Amino acid sequence: LNLYHKVLNCEYGKNTIKFLRLHREGKKHFVKEVEVCTHLRLTSCHEYLDGNNSAVIPTDTIKNIVLVLAKKNGIATLEQFAIDICQHFMTTFCQVAYVKTYVQEVPWQRLHENGIPHIHSFICVPNGIRFCEAEQCRNGPLIVFAGIKDLKLMKTTQSGFEGFYKNEHTTLPERNDRILCGELFCKWSYGECKDFDFDCIWNKIRECILEAFAGPPDCGEYSPSYQKTVNSIQMHILSKVQVIEVVLNNTFYNVVDMKNLGLTNDKEVSKCSKHNLPGLSLKILSLKA
Repeated sequence: LNLYHKVLNCEYGKNTIKFLRLHREGKKHFVKEVEVCTHLRLTSCHEYLDGNNSAVIPTDTIKNIVLVLAKKNGIATLEQFAIDICQHFMTTFCQVAYVKTYVQEVPWQRLHENGIPHIHSFICVPNGIRFCEAEQCRNGPLIVFAGIKDLKLMKTTQSGFEGFYKNEHTTLPERNDRILCGELFCKWSYGECKDFDFDCIWNKIRECILEAFAGPPDCGEYSPSYQKTVNSIQMHILSKVQVIEVVLNNTFYNVVDMKNLGLTNDKEVSKCSKHNLPGLSLKILSLKA
């Protein structure tokens, strides 16, 4: 019996390169703390098939290159830093056939005291983690993605779930007033690398997410389902990007029955239960020019 084996993928690289980049402008300081993962695929597979390491760029070298680029170029935006990493490996090493790098940022924000920004003190605020990816094949375009993850959102009313399919296995009651809570993951593509204002676009998309989830500040907006909320978020921001993916991992809050304790609980205390369910995801391709 003759067996034919083919190597489909032999990527390798360095994960979790964590560092802080401090930039000083006189007495005022600026920080960027990031985590970088960079993977390469070489033009040959000799290191896998023959144990020949002559073309292999050590992962320690990959880490050092990332640190040197941060030192020399700074980190103007996460996206530009990811682009710098990809372009360095493509232009420096002829044996690299493909490079992909992922960068995520620790959400440090400048401290304010009585409305006055502090010159060198920061606080880590968990209001969503910014990340990006860049990838390029040799002789191919450099593609850039960006996104936000671990953004926890809640609204305590203006949400329900009614009219769903029922059969003999259905025990879930219909509700027209519930707490809507979830942890959001959002990712979009810039397509081929162009001259974008990455900071402006990222901030605008984050604003769109919050607006679509919450609705107007004085009255909100009713959500008939998680699915409809995910779609509303995507449709609100599709004009900004080519492709958008949104995942809202739902967290349920069920009102605790306190009758046995002699109390009436008018939706004031709810038990949190995180269900191990896949998030709601939809990818849409914008048809706008």
